[in-house]
Amino acid sequence: MYGAHQCVYKGDRSKELLDQNRNSNETVNMRSLIVLFTVYICVSAQNVRVYRPQGGAVRSGGSEQTAAILRQTSELSPDGAYAWSYETENGIAAQEQGRGGEPSGTQAQGNFQYTSPEGIPVAVQYIADENGFQPQGDLLPTPPPIPEAILRSIEYNNAHPEAPVRRLQF
Repeated sequence: MYGAHQCVYKGDRSKELLDQNRNSNETVNMRSLIVLFTVYICVSAQNVRVYRPQGGAVRSGGSEQTAAILRQTSELSPDGAYAWSYETENGIAAQEQGRGGEPSGTQAQGNFQYTSPEGIPVAVQYIADENGFQPQGDLLPTPPPIPEAILRSIEYNNAHPEAPVRRLQF
């Protein structure tokens, strides 16, 4: 009756064999996990792409071209005022001046211009202040005109303000 049940009846020796077997299985499992993790890291590292910008690349007409910078300025004042501008050989130009550190935030005004892929010259002037970014230009969308009936209603309301509401005091 010793056969397969021999370890069960041997006492301390069987416990020692079971512990060795368990430790051996844990070591194999841990080594397998380390190998799988290492393979995963190696495979993942091959898919990492590093961003390397190409200086002066711009989009124009659907094909990428390199445009040289013809003029570039940048001025910073200790009082928070600044100004910058640039112009490229393909007709892109921009400039801005402003003042940072104001209680209401940065105050700026400037403009930029370029030629669209369709060959249309685009020019935009803007102001950026506590009221947000406010662009102006011929190609920017504009809201439809206010209907005449609404204009008359606004004029009437402005000409006939309501009497102040009286509140009851208790």
